[in-house]
Amino acid sequence: MTDQMPTFRDHFLSIFQSAAAQYERTTQTDVVEEGLGEGQSFAMAAAAVAAQRVQQTVEPHSDVIEEGFGDIARVCSALGLRYLEALVTGDEAGAALLAEQMEVSTCDPKWGRTLREYSEYFGWDGTRRQIPYLKPTEASRPIEIKTGATIALFGDWAAGTKTARKTLESIRAFSPDILVHLGDIYYSGTEAECAVNFDDVIEDVFDRKNNPLPVFTLAGNHDMYSGGIAYYDLIRRLNRGRQSQISSFFCLRSSDAQWQLLAMDTGLHDYSPLSVGDALTFVEKEEQAWLEARVAEFDGKSILLSHHQLFSAFSKIGKPAADGRLTTHNPNLLSLFKRLKSTGRSISAWFWGHEHNLCIYQPHLDLERGRCIGHGAVPIFEGENPYQLLEEGVDPPLLIEGTKLKVEQGVYEHGFAILRLGKNGSLANVDYVANGRVIFTESF
Repeated sequence: MTDQMPTFRDHFLSIFQSAAAQYERTTQTDVVEEGLGEGQSFAMAAAAVAAQRVQQTVEPHSDVIEEGFGDIARVCSALGLRYLEALVTGDEAGAALLAEQMEVSTCDPKWGRTLREYSEYFGWDGTRRQIPYLKPTEASRPIEIKTGATIALFGDWAAGTKTARKTLESIRAFSPDILVHLGDIYYSGTEAECAVNFDDVIEDVFDRKNNPLPVFTLAGNHDMYSGGIAYYDLIRRLNRGRQSQISSFFCLRSSDAQWQLLAMDTGLHDYSPLSVGDALTFVEKEEQAWLEARVAEFDGKSILLSHHQLFSAFSKIGKPAADGRLTTHNPNLLSLFKRLKSTGRSISAWFWGHEHNLCIYQPHLDLERGRCIGHGAVPIFEGENPYQLLEEGVDPPLLIEGTKLKVEQGVYEHGFAILRLGKNGSLANVDYVANGRVIFTESF
């Protein structure tokens, strides 16, 4: 993935991009053809084709090469997208025809083989492969962390780009004791991507062979697009002993029993088949009960972690109402939050990602501190204006003044949060970092 590669919240297109990236890695392809531009890769051509599908300018099941696809990279990408779709939907005749077209178009046979391999990530009729989700009865217990730990929180980071590495190197400068990623290994959390975009980079930047600091990662929607098998393999090998992350939800509890970080799995049910959907994600009922029990039994303060947002002023959540108005919160997650609050215990903050943005909100929906920190690595360009309010949004949350990301060289800044847990009754402290500089600090 390059620093300017777009991503899509669609499992079919994400797996298609994963296949293109893997093809490029294994063939060392860097196609420079007329119409692509110097320095553009085969994976970028595939991303352009995927973007056109989202914009509905490339029709599914078409056997016609559209005008404008004059170079070999785009031709092969466009044909490959249709070929993958035919494979996963069981259209054998269509797949055979498209394979013939790719051959006539002089596409590399390795491209077709890669797509056939990646078709195995789908279940019946293009659906997502079954996710090996573990229930609370199978695997979950509080994981003890040291008193006063410094914890790096970062989201939507594992893109495998130079920017992602730079973000991690900036995190290293704060000497964290623990890393917590809020989810999304791009494009679709395949085995290769979990290794190359996540594991290898962290191992190298933090020299974990000699400095085995604990690393935890939540389940984002992109992690689950390939079925989640590689994600579950990843979390089982990240840490050893009592700090092993067994499941997609977990509880990190300080040894002085003053603080706990409670991570939930909101990625399991964020799924669209062959097009982007408007479904509202939710947390499994048994997991909700487990989260409630962890809050109820704990005398200290809880901090919630998730991939998806409880609310947003800038991104659509769910389908519009009949009058076209949009809710600015997820009612499923709000119901869970109310359930946790009903325990009477302290919930100090909730950190999430999903939106590739930094949003430090004023108190909203009885949550004192709602924080989106999904600005880890995925590029948001100046023209996208991530702080544009949803005009149809009902009761949007408000940002704390002076906390918006800036634009540098046409791209919004990237960063993370550094959480320092208090000890001996002292407050916790959070620094919000963008391009290596602290832009906001708070204590609670």
